[in-house]
Amino acid sequence: MRLNSARRHAGRSCQHAAPSTESAARPLAQLKGLKRQLIERHVRPDDRRGLAAVALTLLPIGALGVAAWLGSSVSFALTAAITLLTSLFLLRAFVLMHECGHGSLFRSGRLNRGFGFALGVLTGMPQYVWSQHHQFHHAHNGNWDRYRGPLNIVPVSEYAAMNVTQQRRYRNARSIWLAPLAGFLYVVLNPRRNWLKGGVGLLRHLGSKRHAQRGMPLGERIAAFETPCWSSPQEFRHMSWNHAVLLPLWGLMAWLVGPGLFVGFYIVAASLAGGAGLLLFSVQHNFEQSHASGNEGWDYTRGAIEGTSFLSLPPWLNWMTANIGYHHIHHLSARIPSYCLVECHDEYAGLFTGVTRIRLAQVPAALKYILWDTATQRIVSVADYQAGLQPA
Repeated sequence: MRLNSARRHAGRSCQHAAPSTESAARPLAQLKGLKRQLIERHVRPDDRRGLAAVALTLLPIGALGVAAWLGSSVSFALTAAITLLTSLFLLRAFVLMHECGHGSLFRSGRLNRGFGFALGVLTGMPQYVWSQHHQFHHAHNGNWDRYRGPLNIVPVSEYAAMNVTQQRRYRNARSIWLAPLAGFLYVVLNPRRNWLKGGVGLLRHLGSKRHAQRGMPLGERIAAFETPCWSSPQEFRHMSWNHAVLLPLWGLMAWLVGPGLFVGFYIVAASLAGGAGLLLFSVQHNFEQSHASGNEGWDYTRGAIEGTSFLSLPPWLNWMTANIGYHHIHHLSARIPSYCLVECHDEYAGLFTGVTRIRLAQVPAALKYILWDTATQRIVSVADYQAGLQPA
């Protein structure tokens, strides 16, 4: 069944009220019946298209790095502009890294693993470890008992139990203006801190007489070590390989261009890209009337349609973000490559009338939805919560 492509732009604005239960249930039931067909038609990884996507990301980043080095002696404004542009390409690199983790950018598993690792080094993120955590999000999307996103959204009841100072801190920590700082923590500082903290704990574990068991192979002793910094010895190995490449590369870059330019160009660009990525991720799940179920009654497909937005971006920004704005398609099946998401949406647009469409200008408003109302199973804003406290 192929739906009329003239309906490709169907979708409600985030400013509109949620559809009735009956009207929302019809396309949802229809989608469940056609889901397998939809996926089979558009799960078409192509190694050549994947290589082109990576090349059109890495080559500009390299050229922009050279331009920043040459332009640093000419104009601060020029270097700042180049840094901002580089952050967009690093954001694209992060999205492609994420796609490699799903095994969808390339048909070849070896290419997905190899380029996933390389893009992880470029963006500052141990790719395998990040992908393992991200897979958990996909497995539980829409179930806010299990996964509450990077903003760690709390239920209304927990927010109500906070004092005034705690509530203010909660709101401020989720401000859009802190996105660059959050990006720095997310992609630059925290991965290094977790690796070092966990590594020190592992060395203490191996050196402790209490844990030293004669005859036990080193691998088994490492496997017996428990830490919140990683979930398995395999994650630790991937983190270590990431840092074995990344840290010398950072040192080489700082030596070649000087530590000031390295920080001002690469670290700032990576932080901006990380912050933009966090904003993208958040607005794709936190918005007005976003469905937010608990364990009871959770439905995977409903989470993808009513708990995930369609971020309608300008074409150039769609390209920069590797079409991740078509997030409802991505959550129906993460195996659909980024270069097939638009086609899939257009072909089956009539099934996505229950998906909230958010335009670029509406992103700041959508980011104000930072509380989970367990009674209505929706994400609400602080203003909504406060209005509910007012007498009728």
